Amino acid sequence: MTAPGPTGCGRRTGTTDDRERQRKKRTVAENTEADWVSRFADDVIAESERRAPGKPVVVASGLSPSGPIHLGNLREVMTPHLVADEIRRRGYEVRHLISWDDYDRYRKVPAGVTGVDTSWAEHIGKPLTSVPAPAGSAYPNWAEHFKAQMIDALAELGVEYDGISQTEQYTAGAYRQQVLHAMRHRGDIDAILAQYRTKKPAAGAGQQAQKGQKSQKPVDDAELAAEEGSGAAAEDDGSGAGGYYPYKPYCAECGKDLTTVTAYDDETTELTYTCACGHTETVLLNEFNRGKLVWKVDWPMRWAYEGVIFEPSGVDHSSPGSSFQVGGQIVGPIFGGEQPIGPMYAFVGISGMAKMSSSRGGVPTPADALKIMEPQLLRWLYARRRPNQSFKIAFDQEIQRLYDEWDALTRKVADGTALPGDIAAHGRAVRTARAELPGTPRPLPYRTLASVADITAGNPEQTLRILSELDPADPLSDLHDVRPRLDRAENWITTQVPAEQRTVVRTEPDRDRLAALPEADRAGLKLLLDGLDGHWSLDGLTSLVYSVPKVMAGLDADAKPTPEMKSAQRAFFVLLYELLVGRDTGPRLPTLLLAVGQEKVRVLLGGAQ
Repeated sequence: MTAPGPTGCGRRTGTTDDRERQRKKRTVAENTEADWVSRFADDVIAESERRAPGKPVVVASGLSPSGPIHLGNLREVMTPHLVADEIRRRGYEVRHLISWDDYDRYRKVPAGVTGVDTSWAEHIGKPLTSVPAPAGSAYPNWAEHFKAQMIDALAELGVEYDGISQTEQYTAGAYRQQVLHAMRHRGDIDAILAQYRTKKPAAGAGQQAQKGQKSQKPVDDAELAAEEGSGAAAEDDGSGAGGYYPYKPYCAECGKDLTTVTAYDDETTELTYTCACGHTETVLLNEFNRGKLVWKVDWPMRWAYEGVIFEPSGVDHSSPGSSFQVGGQIVGPIFGGEQPIGPMYAFVGISGMAKMSSSRGGVPTPADALKIMEPQLLRWLYARRRPNQSFKIAFDQEIQRLYDEWDALTRKVADGTALPGDIAAHGRAVRTARAELPGTPRPLPYRTLASVADITAGNPEQTLRILSELDPADPLSDLHDVRPRLDRAENWITTQVPAEQRTVVRTEPDRDRLAALPEADRAGLKLLLDGLDGHWSLDGLTSLVYSVPKVMAGLDADAKPTPEMKSAQRAFFVLLYELLVGRDTGPRLPTLLLAVGQEKVRVLLGGAQ
């Protein structure tokens, strides 16, 4: 788990202090600026009152359930959610729309999805809601299968929203007048799009993509996307050899969008299309509901239709010819609306992706993250960084440091010493305008819980025994008090820590090693064992393991350690790890000693034969 070090019972590297100083500098710099959520809320309220005084403020997100909806996509939701929630706190009525783009075409078969094989390729070109769900799924189609996990995760995260299925909207004819209007003005739309069709991605777009600032592609594809530039400028915009039509029918025969509109009459709305499958059909568009506007027209149409004031987008929508840029030119002249305030959001990275993720052909989802961290921590990661700042979500050992940082912030907020920006981010993490998120009644350190879960393999009786001994003055009496954090730590140990890094306590003492120990090491072990009774708590054992090398060197137990003493402490820690778990690393020693139990510690360290 963690290696011994000169200044702690866990791993410390030579650059830790430098990284901590840099982190503190960044924190101070970020807190000198106004809270980004409040700034956007101010702008959105002012814009909403200008455009639609007295009406609910509308913010929006769009998610495509074309496969697992990952943690990068979550920023598409969390950014407007945090802004909407701040506006709601101020007493305004807000609607956060999440458009499920489930009427989009099925583009490719994602790799590694359980229950899916190459036979799903036959459905490419169909609406996502017309593609069968993965084998064994409880859901009726592909889109519903991948929406379900996200819906559950958003509920756990406290995200309040109005979900809109684009399949339902289009097939019910909700956009009929907008579709007819776009077809009547297809020449005007074509002229706007023509200004962008020959433009190349802006200089620097590749560099931005290399930093991972992508919103629609999986992280796996980031490097390829960087080489190609933004793919948004190359999206199908409805142009073709037979003329421009901003509407794409789904074929009545094969169900796919491999169709070409060959004729349209504005007066009768008679539309004729042909399909690659050989089918030809003539329909009345004022009655026909089996198709949709092309994306670059569909998005601005929805801005106007819903009155959207705020909607963020990824960097791939910020290059020339991309959907957001072109949509801004279409929404007013064609649909009589206005482009939303639309900040660009940056990449969300993952540190320590486990096999669980890579085997699925993508990065972890919000549901995956919520298995190993509480909703408050995940909300905080999105709230504390401005949308244009990238950050990483930890699935590796870094999660322990993140939790330490979160707990330290919680203490500072409680005692009034936190910076204003940190207080705001913490408040947005732990509660919404409606309610406080359920938390862990007694939030013990995550790294301690993870170490105990590692050593006990999740055995509840053993777990309670160890945790009850952490603080004899206030012993834990019920594991419910440390849940759900304990459950998250156990999940992290079992799903993210490789088997070879798990801690296995020796069943028998290493008698050969004990017999060969130098006298100084024997004396150090005896000093430790003699102090167990009087130091059997987390704080007591922490003091004890650090003090033994000092006392052995003739110093006071509380003497400030010199570099030489830190080296001696490191060597002593390694000896303890090797005798207890057969490796030179492990959980923090005080936790490990409590977990092993006093009687067995005495046996393994040679104090009882």
